[in-house]
Amino acid sequence: MSEIRILVVDDEEKIVDLVKLYLEKEGFKVDEAHDGQQALDMIAKGEYNLIILDLMLPVIDGWTVCKEVRKKSDIPIIMLTARGEEFDKVLGFELGADDYVVKPFSPRELVARVKALLRRLGPKGPEQTLEFPGLVIEPESRTVRADGKEVALTPKEFDLLYFLAKNKEKVFTREKLLEEVWGYDFFGSLRTVDTHIKQLREKLGRSKAASYITTVWGVGYKFEVVK
Repeated sequence: MSEIRILVVDDEEKIVDLVKLYLEKEGFKVDEAHDGQQALDMIAKGEYNLIILDLMLPVIDGWTVCKEVRKKSDIPIIMLTARGEEFDKVLGFELGADDYVVKPFSPRELVARVKALLRRLGPKGPEQTLEFPGLVIEPESRTVRADGKEVALTPKEFDLLYFLAKNKEKVFTREKLLEEVWGYDFFGSLRTVDTHIKQLREKLGRSKAASYITTVWGVGYKFEVVK
């Protein structure tokens, strides 16, 4: 797929038109949807490189759309909403959103976020499979097995686990993890890291691997193979 296709989902036509205008000026191919069901139908039929998704949508809300997309796809998602509370941001990232822009926003800033996200999640060289006692992380298929059982992770949970594991024994602050896993242009809260760590531990359950993600009090986190 040579051209970059972006789906803009918002029920406010003026916002859709403005975003579409700026994105098309940068050479992106832009489709639009005005409610959650229409968005899901279009995503099921088309190939998109990125989705700009409003939170408060008719028919099916943005939370649900994001959750449904993440069940089948790693398409980058930027949430676009009038809400700015930290709770909304944390929930959005838990559901698998990659970035978050609060209305009113600068169209140029949104375009910059789009470009940065596409660069960050663009094609990369092959990564090696990581194996530890009771844990296998396979980047090619983006699968994780704990005690032989596959663990379903969101794209960002996988990225965080893989980054920590390939840098085992190294301690990372929350700020550094945001920079390395979410990117320099990420504007979210430090709580985003804590939320993802909590989710990872819960999903790894009672497996030995759950103990590998270690909290370094007053600093951050590290991946440490407990013998």
